Amino acid sequence: MELLPIIAVVSLAMAFNYTNGFHDSANAIATSVSTRALTPRVALLMAAVANLFGAFFGKKVADTVGKGIIDSSGATLALCAAALVGAIGWNLLTWWFGLPSSSSHALIGGLGGAALAAGVGVHWSGIIEKVLIPMLLSPIVGLLVGYLVMTSILWLFKRAHPGRVQRGFRYAQTISAAAMAFGHGMQDAAKTAGVVILALIVGDYHDPNNQTIPLWVLVMSAVVISLGTYAGGWRIMRTLGRRIIHLDPPQGFAAEVTAAAILYTATMLKMPISTTHAITSAIMGVGATKRLKAVRWNVAKSIVGAWIFTFPGAGISAAACYGVLWLFGAR
Repeated sequence: MELLPIIAVVSLAMAFNYTNGFHDSANAIATSVSTRALTPRVALLMAAVANLFGAFFGKKVADTVGKGIIDSSGATLALCAAALVGAIGWNLLTWWFGLPSSSSHALIGGLGGAALAAGVGVHWSGIIEKVLIPMLLSPIVGLLVGYLVMTSILWLFKRAHPGRVQRGFRYAQTISAAAMAFGHGMQDAAKTAGVVILALIVGDYHDPNNQTIPLWVLVMSAVVISLGTYAGGWRIMRTLGRRIIHLDPPQGFAAEVTAAAILYTATMLKMPISTTHAITSAIMGVGATKRLKAVRWNVAKSIVGAWIFTFPGAGISAAACYGVLWLFGAR
């Protein structure tokens, strides 16, 4: 197969990765920036490095996305392109409204929608087991664990000097934010790498039996995500760091530790979960320790609405895109 179509699909994958930076990379550092534990430049540099290293540990997630969602033997470059365009469109739409929707689920919804339009088999059992069930459970776990972690912190430091506690957790957030960014690299950089590998397999540039991911794919994915964060992540940062609830350093630390633990566990189980779901639900759980009214539930309701419509929204967009490509002779 000619190299030019492969380059076009890989470029689309990096465009998706760039919009992913608007969403999910912003999640990894939003709490640390909003609590002033880290300056934006330091946070971005740290996120870039942590994403890069995390990407090398995300092979299990990349395998799920590249081989466990649709039948890779029936996939085409047009299908890959349509899936990516559908995911990019959904990311841009929700970014415009400042809603932290899931780039991960937009990508998986795009793959599913394009596959159905192309008549390619979809691994429904894999989607239910590895995507839908974790999608439903991870916000619940994030809410409960975030609440428990913050309650523990409040109990342990109830007699400590407030100023010292704030300063101490501001330093601790450097570690928790790095852990969150590392977990994000394991999940999201690996997801994009999985789509690139799928395109390379379709184009006969990668052996489907080869279990390794080329170094250039991992490095490029991590770098492009970081560029996207710097370019447009501020809308999402404001929502996560201030609009849901105003965070202080102990709360930011509790939310990041909770989300990082969820991401690590999901990666070990080969589940491509949403960084957005993990950190947003953790923030809600942490905020509920003040009082339930402290969480701006109207903002949370808008976010949950975006979550619900991500799969069908990206899937329909991808299916429509594949239909257009089909009309112009691309298969």
